[in-house]
Amino acid sequence: MTTSVTSGRLMVPARKRNFTAKFLATAAILVIAIAFVLKYVFRYYLNYNPAAYTDPMRGAANYWAQRGWLLMHMTGGMAALLTGPWQFWTGFRTRYARLHRWTGRFFLSGVAVGSIGAYHMAIVTTFGWAFGFSLLALATAWVTTAGMAYYAILKKRISVHKEWMVRAYVVTFAFVTFRLLNDYGPTSHLQPDNDRAITIGWACWVLPLLVTEVVLQLRRMRSPAISG
Repeated sequence: MTTSVTSGRLMVPARKRNFTAKFLATAAILVIAIAFVLKYVFRYYLNYNPAAYTDPMRGAANYWAQRGWLLMHMTGGMAALLTGPWQFWTGFRTRYARLHRWTGRFFLSGVAVGSIGAYHMAIVTTFGWAFGFSLLALATAWVTTAGMAYYAILKKRISVHKEWMVRAYVVTFAFVTFRLLNDYGPTSHLQPDNDRAITIGWACWVLPLLVTEVVLQLRRMRSPAISG
């Protein structure tokens, strides 16, 4: 009896620490995502003119001509980026199940719309075919991970769905990771510029996805439900 009560008391602080850690991680992700949107996305909505879209510090020579596709990509990506974190908050998911499902639909719709624009922008990029191919690969990983998450939930495979949603958001966040690596820190000084862009175009999603996969597989192997 004493042992049972003691273990119960120990579990409460552990749960609180786990909740606090998840809350802080979600808050940090949302803050970074919102900062990214304010700095790199809103400017195209607030300055809807050829000069803003062709500014070398802001875009590419063909951004104004491709503005419809660019806005499609950014709008869909922004929707996915800002709704994704809510999918991983257990308390929110449990208490507001209906809202959770709707935010999930909004996330998947954002990926669908954003990936269409991403494919087109990758094909017509003025930064060279190698950079364009890295963007094509990123868009393919984006729509594939989100598609697998959707297929899993249709099959009622909840745990599989959760894992694919994690992968999908990691790829979604790659657009933020690209900017962080390209514009800040030691990697922002790598030369030549085109080589840096191509390298980061792959690194921004391949490396985070690799780390994510290792974490997911470790959790699965350590789960009591998995036996040798």
